[in-house]
Amino acid sequence: MGITGIIGAMDEEVSCLKEAMKVERIHQIAGMDFYEGDLDGKKAVVVRCGIGKVNAAVCAQVLADRFQVDRIINTGVAGSLKNVINIGDIVLSVDALQHDMDATGFGYAPGIIPRMETSVFKADEGLVDLAEKVCREENPEIQVFKGRIVSGDQFISDHDVKMDIVSRFDGYCTEMEGAAIAQAAWLNDIPFVIIRAISDKADGSAEMDYAEFEEKAIGHTVKLLLGMMKKM
Repeated sequence: MGITGIIGAMDEEVSCLKEAMKVERIHQIAGMDFYEGDLDGKKAVVVRCGIGKVNAAVCAQVLADRFQVDRIINTGVAGSLKNVINIGDIVLSVDALQHDMDATGFGYAPGIIPRMETSVFKADEGLVDLAEKVCREENPEIQVFKGRIVSGDQFISDHDVKMDIVSRFDGYCTEMEGAAIAQAAWLNDIPFVIIRAISDKADGSAEMDYAEFEEKAIGHTVKLLLGMMKKM
C-alpha cells in the first residue's frame, strides 16, 4: 500500500479529509501544514498546497523528498471546457499539461516545455480506473469523465480565452494546479491522478456559479477520495 499523498488547493478541500483522519503528526514545511497519519487504515499525508502552479509543484516535491509517498492524488475544483460536462460532475486526469506555457518565440508550439522529454504528463491508469469505479459507486447522481486536464496561473472566466484553450489543447477542464503536480510527480517517478469536481463553466458565469456550487463539488470529491482509500 505505502503512503498516499493527498493535495488540495484550498482549506475547504482538505478540511473534511483531516476530520476523517487520525492525525499522528503535523509538519510545517515551506509554509504548508502536512498532516501525517491514518486515513481509513492507510498511511496518508494530507496537505493544502495553496493556489497556483508554483505552490502546487513545491508541495508535490516536499511529498516526494520528505515523505517518500508512493502515489499522489490531487483533489480540487475546475472549470468545464466541454458542454457535456456539467457543474457538479467530476473529471479524472488521463493526462495534464500547462496551457500557459509559451515558448513560441523560440519556435515551440504552445504548451511545450523546452528541453523536456514530454510536456504532457500521463496519469497512472490504475489510479484513474479506481477513481472512475469508486465515483460511479459513491456519486451515482453525477457524471464522471476521463480526459485531459489543463492548468495555468489564470482563473478562466472569459469565453474567448476559454475557446482558445479548447481549440489548442482539447482539455476537459481547466484549473490552476494539476499539471504542475503532474510534472513534479513525473520527474520523481511517482504515480498520480488529478480529481476535479466541476464548479463552473469557465465562462462569463463563473462568478455566479462558483459560490453556489463549490460546497457540493467538494463534497463529491471527498466522498470519492475516501472511497478510494477504502479500496486501496
